[in-house]
Amino acid sequence: MDSGRATGLIRDGLSKRHLVTVFGECSVDYLGRATSNLPFGKRLAMIKGDGSVSIHQNRLVRPTNYMVNTRLSIEESGENAVLVAKKLNPREQLTITFRKIMDVKSYPMEITNDLRLSGSERDLNDLLMDDLSMIEPGLKPVNQQEHFSKGIADIIAEDSAGNFVVIELKRRQADYASVTQLHRYMRQVEKLKNRKTRGILLAPDIRSNAKKLLHELGLEFARLDFELKPSSLQKAEIKGLERKQTTLGHFGTGK
Repeated sequence: MDSGRATGLIRDGLSKRHLVTVFGECSVDYLGRATSNLPFGKRLAMIKGDGSVSIHQNRLVRPTNYMVNTRLSIEESGENAVLVAKKLNPREQLTITFRKIMDVKSYPMEITNDLRLSGSERDLNDLLMDDLSMIEPGLKPVNQQEHFSKGIADIIAEDSAGNFVVIELKRRQADYASVTQLHRYMRQVEKLKNRKTRGILLAPDIRSNAKKLLHELGLEFARLDFELKPSSLQKAEIKGLERKQTTLGHFGTGK
């Protein structure tokens, strides 16, 4: 496909907030909390009307690169088409350089939020609020779905020493973003309440890079075995919990 025509189709889709897919040979450069580069290769870029963009290869379900809530632009640079996604806070940029575009599709779709989950994180949240002692003896719930300026913390609790504890729940494998999210909420609670605050991440598993960061930030992880009851798709069940870090005695009780 001609680069000028492809760029025009992409720009039109962006302006209309369509779902746009672009298949072609591209390189991908990310600059933000870290830096990364994908050399030229055949990939699929998916751009959504909410400003999210993701890069997919012919393997795995998860995208190779992605960003959300971005400002998007597309320009021609010589014979290439360059798609840029930017965020200002935190400052991040994803640059996708297409040297050849085979196909562009633009689909008008409503941006809705009508998904209803059975056995969701909220179900698990509700179960834990009934009894947090399975995570740690003496842990008491303070608040659920606590809203902050940049997200919602699943559970705020208080431990037996009077420290606040932020608990973040993940139904699937916890990744790097899960750890940074928990750390952000923990720091906000600590700043607002001026009291020692801990953070516990609950998930069936955790990625190696996320586990490394979790240790560096002094956070805790507990492996949570979570499933839907076969008898009812509307209910969730906690099968067991395995701690991966030492608990309160290790961290001290200073306030």
